Order: sequence, then C-alpha cells, then structure tokens
Amino acid sequence: MTISTRLDTYLSEHNIPYQTVPHYHSNSSIGSAVAAQIPLNQIAKAVVLVDHEGRKMMAVLPANNKVSLSALNDELRGSFQLVKENDIYQMFSDCDHGAVPPIGEAYNMPVVCDQQLDSLDQVYIEAGDHQTLLRLEHDAFEQMMSKGKHIRFSREVIH
Repeated sequence: MTISTRLDTYLSEHNIPYQTVPHYHSNSSIGSAVAAQIPLNQIAKAVVLVDHEGRKMMAVLPANNKVSLSALNDELRGSFQLVKENDIYQMFSDCDHGAVPPIGEAYNMPVVCDQQLDSLDQVYIEAGDHQTLLRLEHDAFEQMMSKGKHIRFSREVIH
C-alpha cells in the first residue's frame, strides 16, 4: 500500500499537487520524520476525537505536539475526547493501523487545524501506510484545511 484509496481520490478530485517521500518503515509520525529526515514540526498528524453526542472530528497538529483537550474544548465550547484505537482502525480501513492521513474531509469528518501549521512553507502528511509521506507546499495544505477551524490547541512535547 502507498496512498490510501480515499486520500488518493480526494487529492485527485481537488487537483491538489504533492510529492511522495518514501522512507524506512516506521510506527509513528515521529518515526516517519526521523526516517525521512524531516523536522518534527513539519509533519502534520491526525488525532480523531468524539464528543458526548458521538460526533467525530479530526484534530490536525504538528507531530511533536500533543492535543490539549481542555484548550480545544474551551475554544470550541465542546466536550471532545480521544476516539478508541479500535474504532479508528474501522474508520480508516484503507490505511495501515496508525497511519492516518490528516485530511478529515477525505473521510467526511470536520477538521480543526492547529495554527502552528499555517505558517509552514511545506507540510508532510502520512499517506496511509508506514513507508510514505506526502509533501505539500503551503498553498496545497492550506487548500486541504480551508474548511477547518484554525486555532491553537496543542503544545510541544519534548522528545
């Protein structure tokens, strides 16, 4: 597997340009950054959340950051929690486990994007496997995140 089916369809339908960046197998976005020799803050990762009514949302943030649920819930006036891992496997069945592309729209999910990603010249995302990243120029990433809300909701974790 390289690019997930749904992500590939989304990129094609929206004419979003990208370059593939192959790398050694990794089990996390941080591992992918190390394997591909890319700064951690340039990799956007996805965290899937659910609120008390079962509505799902994708949070997109830098790989070296952690979601602050309290900041996110305060900003959105919500009650979001992390989705259970097994549920994520079902939602992203066209992806290897743990290689979720951070493009909620491709999976019919609203998105909230951390503002820290908005100023980057290039952003890298998981393609749906553990050996491929996609490099997106600023405008392409901005296009993919255009329907999402852009706020600051994460903080860097020391690695």
